[in-house]
Amino acid sequence: MPKIGTIILAAGKGTRMKSDKPKVIFQLAGKPMINRVITIAEKIKSSTIAIVVGYKKDLVIDVIPENERIIFIEQKEQMGTGHAVMMCKDVFRGFNGVVFILCGDVPLLRHQTLKKMLKLHILNDANCTVLTAIMEDPAMYGRIVRNKDGNVSRIVEFKDADDTIREIKEINTGIYCFNAVDLFKALSKIDNKNKQQEYYLTDTLKILNDSGKKVISVVLDDILEISGINSREQLQALEEQFLTREDYFSQ
Repeated sequence: MPKIGTIILAAGKGTRMKSDKPKVIFQLAGKPMINRVITIAEKIKSSTIAIVVGYKKDLVIDVIPENERIIFIEQKEQMGTGHAVMMCKDVFRGFNGVVFILCGDVPLLRHQTLKKMLKLHILNDANCTVLTAIMEDPAMYGRIVRNKDGNVSRIVEFKDADDTIREIKEINTGIYCFNAVDLFKALSKIDNKNKQQEYYLTDTLKILNDSGKKVISVVLDDILEISGINSREQLQALEEQFLTREDYFSQ
């Protein structure tokens, strides 16, 4: 079993929450959502948990119980997901294992799903495994483009996608498992030449493919697991779902 590390992205403000508080410290069923994500990282036996903080970072740090495995990384300028992960390069220097990338505002992801990703990642000798989902209305999610072998060739962000790509119903959930060395090597090659002028983490998948690496996917069974929270209404709705199925999500 490879050594496991986790990066949790938690630098954003969450303007649609209509609050000065960082989004990730809002509580879901009595517990800050960031702490639920940390619990997931602990359950997959992460030896290092790097949490990328930014907006009002002290408030985020204050709600997280002390843990010797946790390292806080500040992203002073929010320049995209790729940039956020780049900030963790020194933490994982010399780390010969796999790194999961999780989102601080996706609190219902189950550790069983991550363990399934890890198992298939190892069995397929993959360099990256991305969690995907099928949606009838994929809306603004990035789309999964597959190659002739059925593996993932690239992810196209919605704003950069043409009409043909937007017809694809398989979406990127934003949850990944990377070989650490491959991740940071690929990140060194991304740029911000896109409509958002941001450094996309998703660009690493094409870079890996272009260098002969293997990118596979695990299709999520229960779409509720990757429900993000962008508003108080979404938080309330997700909390109701959680309380209805608490045994399932608390395993």
